Amino acid sequence: MMGNVGGRVATERALRGYLLEEALAWLLRNSGYSLLTEGDKDESELILKGSTLEVRGRGAEHQVDVLGQFPFTPAFSLPIRLFLEAKFYDKSRPCGLTVVRNAHGVINDVNQNFVPGSGSQPRRRYHYSYALFSTSGFTEPAQRFAIAHQISLVDLSGDSFTWLRDLVHRMAAQLCAAAPRGQVPGRVVSWIRTTLRGRLNIPRELQEGLDHELAERGTLLSLNREVLPALDDFVSGLTDHAEAELLIGFPAAPFILPLNTTNRQQFLAYASQKPLHPIRIQRTGEDGSAEWAITPRNLDSKGYRLTFTLPKHVEDWISLAGEDERQRRSEAVKVDFLSSITIYRMEDSTLSVYQLSYEPTELRRR
Repeated sequence: MMGNVGGRVATERALRGYLLEEALAWLLRNSGYSLLTEGDKDESELILKGSTLEVRGRGAEHQVDVLGQFPFTPAFSLPIRLFLEAKFYDKSRPCGLTVVRNAHGVINDVNQNFVPGSGSQPRRRYHYSYALFSTSGFTEPAQRFAIAHQISLVDLSGDSFTWLRDLVHRMAAQLCAAAPRGQVPGRVVSWIRTTLRGRLNIPRELQEGLDHELAERGTLLSLNREVLPALDDFVSGLTDHAEAELLIGFPAAPFILPLNTTNRQQFLAYASQKPLHPIRIQRTGEDGSAEWAITPRNLDSKGYRLTFTLPKHVEDWISLAGEDERQRRSEAVKVDFLSSITIYRMEDSTLSVYQLSYEPTELRRR
């Protein structure tokens, strides 16, 4: 599962992407997906090459940094697995079409990795999906291509994720400052990622083996002095936001919603009492700074607040209209795409399903 760059080295920009993926794995720790590791046995689908996990496709084998599996199988479907990829680019450089097209190629190839044969042993099959996270948003061609081919895009450029972007940026700079010539060896990147998973209580199997190999090379002793304090700061930065959680909302739309909450206990207290409940949805800000907020419609008990952003091309469609038309378009998005939002959450081996329901004021009065 670690991004193995082999004998190559990781630049600061590459490190930011790796660290962001580990942070997201932690933020999504209760989203319902369990992380697959090198110890998971699935010889027909997964291949372990060194410290790299790869997934078999019809035409190639594909490296995967973070791979999750959903705990139950939806009706009339296959068990679901999710590729998670994160891009940490400069703010002025949104994630482009090339990255999304690559994701589409990978998903098509792994989902077609099945050739029936007479007398062959039956094997399990999975439906693979792909989620791309970007700290700088996505270009319009990338968004349109992703919607057409069902690639989930998650924009982390909003204010709600400022703390996360700052933490990852600072950590990558510290690691490169401690490394020779500002570049971190690939094997060390794998060790860093497994160390972070261990300290964040994310399952891992290779830590002892990597520690031993690096110690034999004399690398680990110097890393302990230079890198471990930075790793401790990174873990502390995440756990300081222990109440932060990234829930994935599944609306009746060709996109998913990253639902950010700074107080998960408030949400859980309300949702556990009312798994199906009505909500209010409000939009604040304009253009690229627009953010949406979900609150319970009936505040007869302590409520909660979830925030999210919509794909840029949807926001552009709303923002480019006049004030009255803007309100009409906002309402149309709520009714057409956000009328029902489902959230899956796994904790202590128990899966909970919450459904948030939106109805426009006119319908409620009727």
